[in-house]
Amino acid sequence: MTIEPKIPYKIYLSEDEMPKNYYNVRADMKKKPAPLLNPGTLEPMTAEELGGVFCDELVQQELNNTDQLIPIPQDIRDFYKMYRPSPLVRAYCLEEKLGTPAKIYYKFEGNNTSGSHKLNSAIAQAYYAKKQGLKGVTTETGAGQWGTALSMACAYLDLDCKVYMVKVSYEQKPFRREVMRTYGASVTPSPSETTTVGRKILAEHPGTTGSLGCAISEAVETATSTEGYRYVLGSVLSQVLLHQSIIGQETMAAMDKYNIDPDIIIGCAGGGSNLGGLISPFMGRKLRGENDYRFIAVEPKSCPSLTRGQYVYDFCDTGKVCPLAKMYTLGSGFIPSPNHAGGLRYHGMSSIVSELYDEGLIEARSYEQTEVFEAAEEFARCEGILPAPESSHAIKAAIDEALKCKENGEEKTIVFGLTGTGYFDMVAYQQYNDKTMSDYIPTDDEIRDSLSGVPQFPGNETK
Repeated sequence: MTIEPKIPYKIYLSEDEMPKNYYNVRADMKKKPAPLLNPGTLEPMTAEELGGVFCDELVQQELNNTDQLIPIPQDIRDFYKMYRPSPLVRAYCLEEKLGTPAKIYYKFEGNNTSGSHKLNSAIAQAYYAKKQGLKGVTTETGAGQWGTALSMACAYLDLDCKVYMVKVSYEQKPFRREVMRTYGASVTPSPSETTTVGRKILAEHPGTTGSLGCAISEAVETATSTEGYRYVLGSVLSQVLLHQSIIGQETMAAMDKYNIDPDIIIGCAGGGSNLGGLISPFMGRKLRGENDYRFIAVEPKSCPSLTRGQYVYDFCDTGKVCPLAKMYTLGSGFIPSPNHAGGLRYHGMSSIVSELYDEGLIEARSYEQTEVFEAAEEFARCEGILPAPESSHAIKAAIDEALKCKENGEEKTIVFGLTGTGYFDMVAYQQYNDKTMSDYIPTDDEIRDSLSGVPQFPGNETK
């Protein structure tokens, strides 16, 4: 008989076992994600057009639908060694607390100063900017984890970093803002008076708390109007999901070591970087017919792009200065309520994730803010990690699936992404503990009004 080896609390890979290539799930997708369109001509964006906004190498990665593996430069792999490989953790304590026969694992990406998985793509994008001889980069950030990660990467490579931070997060999370400044970044609350598009948004929406769509517009304007700068993005784009594939590759390698075969893989979903990175290698196996899994994307009810949005071409930003992307969207003008999961407040979803969802290969669900924090508290008390509000959406779904197993007596194996820590989110935890936290769900009329701004052309009509 075969005796199953005891699964350690934490499964670590050695540095030699870290991925040497990024995995490009588009190569295995029979139906590729729709291309980015030039909003003026409605033709697919060319490399030359995208090169005015993004770094040259990143443009090539963005357009690459065919190469399954893309080598990770040695300098990036050396940087990764500072905090990778990250552990795959067996949630023994949570399993015991829930009394479930399910086996729960989480991939913990919070073992770095940025507090999240965002550093995986930040160092790659900063590396390619430096290689191109640029002076600096611009970006937006919601909760601040991406801005923190990019400021760290830029400091390491001696690049200038300009960050536009969603105004509500700028005010809610001052300490994360100060980490960025400590690493040398300039941080501007968005929308601001420093850009043409920022002033326009403020004139149309006085007193707005901002959104990722607003901040993207400002960052892109600054990049395209400043010599020696390019724009970089922490989620949504295919290049970002490519870099984040190391999360899923490490998870798969750690599970394969112990012959663990997951049944359900769960990730929080805002723009798609964490979810896409975690599921990509497993999705590849599914697409190639090698195995089957359930994939669950989890989003806030306050910004439900997958569960209530529409799959059409839309602007990636509120100021409508970016290309059009085909994605599940709530409309580029959608301003979500100022909930505390700042990283999930984007109006749209990655084109890769959107296409996989549209084909029925991914499930999606949404939760209210208070029930997510209830799950976060339960997890923190069992597993000893204070999770980020974004990650806590995945925790909530994992707990729900584990409780279903308890009801049905099923021993399913559940894996979720713990994207980062919540130590800079204490205002949110304070409101939850003081019972002053509220939930907001947009009405059908609000979403319909926002979707009315989607560009109208044949084949792109909203329902």
